[in-house]
Amino acid sequence: MTLTVHHLGVSQSDRVVWLCEELGIDYVLKKYDRSPVMAPPEYKALHPLGSAPVIEDGNVKIAESGACVEYILQTHGNGKFGVSPEHKDYADYLYWFHFANGTLQPALLLNLSLSRTGLVEGHEMVKRYDSRRKQILEFVDQRLSRAPWLAGAQFTAADIMNVCCLTTMRCFIQYDLGGYPHILAYLKRVAARDGYKRAMEKGDPKFDIDKLIGAAPPPFYKPARAALQDRGRI
Repeated sequence: MTLTVHHLGVSQSDRVVWLCEELGIDYVLKKYDRSPVMAPPEYKALHPLGSAPVIEDGNVKIAESGACVEYILQTHGNGKFGVSPEHKDYADYLYWFHFANGTLQPALLLNLSLSRTGLVEGHEMVKRYDSRRKQILEFVDQRLSRAPWLAGAQFTAADIMNVCCLTTMRCFIQYDLGGYPHILAYLKRVAARDGYKRAMEKGDPKFDIDKLIGAAPPPFYKPARAALQDRGRI
């Protein structure tokens, strides 16, 4: 059976599309537009929690981006973009792979949630989590000052897991990368990869990659902006 990737537009499921393109494997891409902000009913029906991404491979159907990436690496990867336990970069690979969903993305989602509450910028809670986000980004920037890719000298799935947080997520949480030169240089390296270009063209063709990887955040996702305006949040 051919691997099927159910891709929700403008979401972390771009990780899975990107991995498939980097691997050069045969897969079926099924795309779903947001309706208008959240996943449409037909996407939510794919998984009991309505999660994105979802992949199917024969009688296997799983969600969670990290699980999808690991499954594809193990079953279709032929050793590419992972790091074996005996390799000197194995610990770094493991750390940065799980850093995406364990540290970076949760911090951004907290910022996102707080921005929707109507709390003023100077509120103590807002300042606390804004400071936490900056601390995390500085940590990433320092790492990239010492290595071209998060796990070390080689591009790996750890990069695929983290880049979404530095690009696509900024369509919803508008943070600036101007103070992080090593992250910006890293994103230029990412954008130069043919696999990334193909993934964006197939999965989210309306994206302007130059805006995704720039210091200023890309344009706010229009339906999300409209919903916030209706609620008086912006």
